[in-house]
Amino acid sequence: MSNYKMAEANHRIIPTEDKIFGINQSAKKMAAEIGADKVVNATIGSLLDNDGNLVILSSVVEVLKSLTPNDYAEYAPITGTPDFIKAINRAAFGSYVPNAYTATVATPGGTGAIRNTIQNYSKRGDQVLTSDWYWAPYNTIAQDIERTIATFTLTDDKGKFNAVSFESKINELLSKQDGLVILLNTPAHNPTGYSLDLEDWNNVIRVTKNAVADGKKKLTLLVDVAYLDYAGDEEENRKFFPLLEGLPENILVVITYSLSKSYTMYGMRSGAMICMTGNKEIADEFKTVCSFSARGTWSNCNRAAMATLSHIYADNNLLSKVTKERQQYCKTLLQRGKSFQEAANEVSLNMVPFVAGFFVTVRCENAEAVGLELQKQGIFTVPVGKGLRVSIASIPEEKCKSLPPLISQAIKNVNG
Repeated sequence: MSNYKMAEANHRIIPTEDKIFGINQSAKKMAAEIGADKVVNATIGSLLDNDGNLVILSSVVEVLKSLTPNDYAEYAPITGTPDFIKAINRAAFGSYVPNAYTATVATPGGTGAIRNTIQNYSKRGDQVLTSDWYWAPYNTIAQDIERTIATFTLTDDKGKFNAVSFESKINELLSKQDGLVILLNTPAHNPTGYSLDLEDWNNVIRVTKNAVADGKKKLTLLVDVAYLDYAGDEEENRKFFPLLEGLPENILVVITYSLSKSYTMYGMRSGAMICMTGNKEIADEFKTVCSFSARGTWSNCNRAAMATLSHIYADNNLLSKVTKERQQYCKTLLQRGKSFQEAANEVSLNMVPFVAGFFVTVRCENAEAVGLELQKQGIFTVPVGKGLRVSIASIPEEKCKSLPPLISQAIKNVNG
């Protein structure tokens, strides 16, 4: 055993294994031992078909196969190729065109966009605000650049967005910090499937404007729309964007968009961060500082993914083909969620309100122990705080129907 620890912790709590990937590996090991048909692996954050195969849009694959060597071998500009910037803005906003100054910087998926937003719009030692149910890597990203995560309560007793808790936590943090980065993952929130509606968004805008009304503090509102195109009607779910226009100069909106889900290019690590502001100087500053951070981390992003998206948006017939293919899978995913919800209601399973997306979350005490109890039956979920995250994206509809009573029984076995 070495007498040295060569790496520096730098105030980070570093696990030896990623939790989700670790449980996924346990599921794969059991499947190899007793047969895949006897194992339910509801840990995977990717869309699988009913046979357990990764869903890959064939229309996107056709474009990938048509790329020239220069499309994937040449360095891309740090901010992204001009065609990619145009294409990803259309992909993110749809038919809505922001009445605001925008600036776009390419990132390796949504993760890179989140990292650079926290890095550039908070100070070392700051707390970053998100909901009490959140994607675990938010905490990893914050820790790695010497910030911490603070949370507000996502929903109230009626299952609506908890604007009271949101406002209270913002005011508390701004009493101690010069500024605040807020992370909102919507629509189709990971890990719960909750989505903010227009009333919720009006509350978000009201609260944030009031919090910095005296002009002494600043807010950065990051909207993580990773699951935007699997949340139901693609245009309906973009109706909140106009509400983000006309905000005070001391509130910056950052949209983080990823090609992973919408274009099934998980492994190609491509996405972008897009700011919205009423001030051109702030937009120019955004491009400068985020480009600087990109150069200091990943440098530049995957050119092949950029070329693929650019080709899709240069051809309306191809774009229509990709959109229609994705919509079919979206319908499948929504049906899985509906089936799980109905089965959960039958056994009075306590769920965080679900609207759409890749995941549902079941509330329960002693979630780690309940997760282990389910693993005895070959059922693998992810404990997240006071609940279990179930990936409906990775299991067929019949499993979505059969899981709730089994989860309910496991909770009773552990908690009485």
